[in-house]
Amino acid sequence: MSTLLIALATAAPVSAGWALHVLWLRRRLQTARRDPLTGLRTREGFTRRATALLRDERAVVVLADVDHFKQINDRYGHAAGDALLKATAQRLAHYVGTDGVAGRLGGDEFAAVVIDRSGTAADLLAVLHSLLARPVEGQAPDVRTTVSLGWVRAADHPGEDLSRLLGRADEAMYAAKQARAGIRRAGLGRLFATVAGRRSGRRGARTDVPPVGMAA
Repeated sequence: MSTLLIALATAAPVSAGWALHVLWLRRRLQTARRDPLTGLRTREGFTRRATALLRDERAVVVLADVDHFKQINDRYGHAAGDALLKATAQRLAHYVGTDGVAGRLGGDEFAAVVIDRSGTAADLLAVLHSLLARPVEGQAPDVRTTVSLGWVRAADHPGEDLSRLLGRADEAMYAAKQARAGIRRAGLGRLFATVAGRRSGRRGARTDVPPVGMAA
C-alpha cells in the first residue's frame, strides 16, 4: 500500500468523526434556539430570522399576549396553562407559515414577522384572533382565553429595527388589552408613556424610541 493510501486510510476515521461532531454541534445550536415547551424559536432564534425578514418592505411585526393567563394557571393548574401556551404557539406557527417566523419571547408573550404579500394583514389577523380564542383540544372547555394582538407595518416606519418595531407592536397590543379590543394596529401619535418603545418593566426597554400610536 502506498504512502498516500495509508495517509488517506488514516485520515478517513478522523474526518468522519469531525463531521459527526459538527452535525452534533449544529443540532445542539438548533435546539438551543427552540423553546422546549412550545417548539417555537426563542428570542435569539426569532431575532435572527425576523431581522432578515424585515429587509422586505411588506413585513408586518405582530406581538401577542395571552389574556388572563395567570387565572388559567391558578384555576386549572400549570399543566392546563402549558397546554394553552402550546396551542397558542401551534396556531400562531400555522398562521405564520414557512415564509415568516414566530417566537416565544417569554412567559405568555409571543411575536411573529410575516410578509403581507396581498395587503390583507388586518383581515388575516382578525381570523387569527378568533382562532387563538378557541378551546384547547384535550382540555376542559373552559381552558381557553383571548389573546391580545398588536401589529405594525415595517413600511410605516422606514429604518426602524426589530426592537423598535416590537416596541410599537407592544404598545398597540397593550392598548388592545386595555380597551378589550382584541387587535390594535400601531400608527401615528401617542398611545402610552413608554420606556424606549417598550412599556416600563418590559424586557428590551430602551430610552431612545419615539412615541407611538395606533389606528383602528
